Amino acid sequence: MTELTKEQEILIAMRKTLSAIIRDVTPPPGLRHPLSDATIQDVRQCLGLIAAREKELAEMQGRGGERPYYADAPQTAQVVPIASLKKRKD
Repeated sequence: MTELTKEQEILIAMRKTLSAIIRDVTPPPGLRHPLSDATIQDVRQCLGLIAAREKELAEMQGRGGERPYYADAPQTAQVVPIASLKKRKD
C-alpha cells in the first residue's frame, strides 16, 4: 500500500467533514431541511468532485477498482493455505 499524498489527505478530510456536516444538519423524517436547495446541490457537487479526484489519484497509483464490500459477501478470490502446497519433484 502506498503512502497517501498531501492532496489525498486533504480530500479525505474534506469528504469526512462534509459528510459529518450533512449528518449533523439532517432533520428527522417529515421536517424541512435547514439548508437551501442550492446549498444541497453545491454540497453534492463538491462530494462528487472529491470522489472523482480520489478515483483519479487511486488509478494513477495503480489502486483503481477498490470497492467496499460486506464481510459476509462472497469473495472472488480464494485463500490457499501455504501448508497445503507441496514442492514439485522435477
